[in-house]
Amino acid sequence: MPARTREPLTRERVVRAAVEIADRDGLAPLSMRSLARHVGVEAMSLYHHVASKDDLLDGMVDAVFAEIHLPRAGEGWAGQVRLRSTSGREVLLRHRWAVGLMDSRTSPGPATLRAHDAVLGCLRAAGFPVELAAHAVAALDAHLYGYLVQEVSLPFRDGPGAGEVAERIAEGLDPAEFPHLVEIAREHVTRPGYDFRDEFGWGLDLLLEGLARRLAAVR
Repeated sequence: MPARTREPLTRERVVRAAVEIADRDGLAPLSMRSLARHVGVEAMSLYHHVASKDDLLDGMVDAVFAEIHLPRAGEGWAGQVRLRSTSGREVLLRHRWAVGLMDSRTSPGPATLRAHDAVLGCLRAAGFPVELAAHAVAALDAHLYGYLVQEVSLPFRDGPGAGEVAERIAEGLDPAEFPHLVEIAREHVTRPGYDFRDEFGWGLDLLLEGLARRLAAVR
């Protein structure tokens, strides 16, 4: 029986393995030693492919950016930006450890640079002046990352879970002291069909409508 060929160690394989560990266990247990064990090599072998833990994190963030939809210029800026945001949300829910890291790197990789350049290019091709395009990207990123910080921190995983948590909290509140919290819990969050995940699209709609108005005003 022929011996099984081991997959050669490359930067791509090292980064992919690190992402697998972080997806499963979070960032805290990720070290060069744990990564080496995961790929079946000595820790020193990793340094032929990543210079340091920071270099590894740069590569991991770049790998996440590579999964996000790249807006295409000339195909309707609002639709392309919406795809980029919804794709980003789906990707970050797969890689929850990355939510607070996406714009933290000082040595961005090629996928990171392409991602930022593509959204700017889409907006510029649609007629956004440079300043408005910059404001738009900042607002879109704040919406995406800010929402994900909330979503991955919630004490429930599905729509009905929100109502159950809200009801338990509301039961312990004095309506005379916290009337508006009790009101929104009992007249909105606990209603059938409520799903906090719908808030992402609702906020994105508001943002895109506002950007469309700003774009019309400068044309």
